[in-house]
Amino acid sequence: MTGVNTMMTKQSDDVIVKTLSRLLIPFMQIYALYVIAHGHYSPGGGFQGGVILGASLILLVITYGLNNALRKMSEKLNTILCSTGVFIYAGIGLLCLILGGNFLDYAELDQILHVGTAHARSLGILGIEVGVGISVMAVMASIFLDIATGGLPSGKIERLRD
Repeated sequence: MTGVNTMMTKQSDDVIVKTLSRLLIPFMQIYALYVIAHGHYSPGGGFQGGVILGASLILLVITYGLNNALRKMSEKLNTILCSTGVFIYAGIGLLCLILGGNFLDYAELDQILHVGTAHARSLGILGIEVGVGISVMAVMASIFLDIATGGLPSGKIERLRD
């Protein structure tokens, strides 16, 4: 157990903490999705929504322990999500280049979407916000798990006793 914070491997015994986190986590995640979805119209966006999503996963670890959280979001899934967010961001930019515009010139997306230039720009920005949100959430969870585990791979963590 060297390098692993033993508090993170145990579930919380407090009924109030478990009940509040069971109520808060879904609302945090819904609010994070709202912030991401409306980030191109109002304050907020992918980074802020991703941080809120990451915080909900951190609350899950603090309440239910590292082993239970890793069952829901493994290190492999976390890596896939981080890469997916970057690919969404880069993919939209490259698609704009392929269509003859500049990198992230969302007006070029109208050639594919046929919704008008203004709406194509709005949808392009929304896609970017989703990609950033996914990446930020995964990186926040990864940083927290690296600090909590001392950098141990998830296979060794899962063998720790609750």
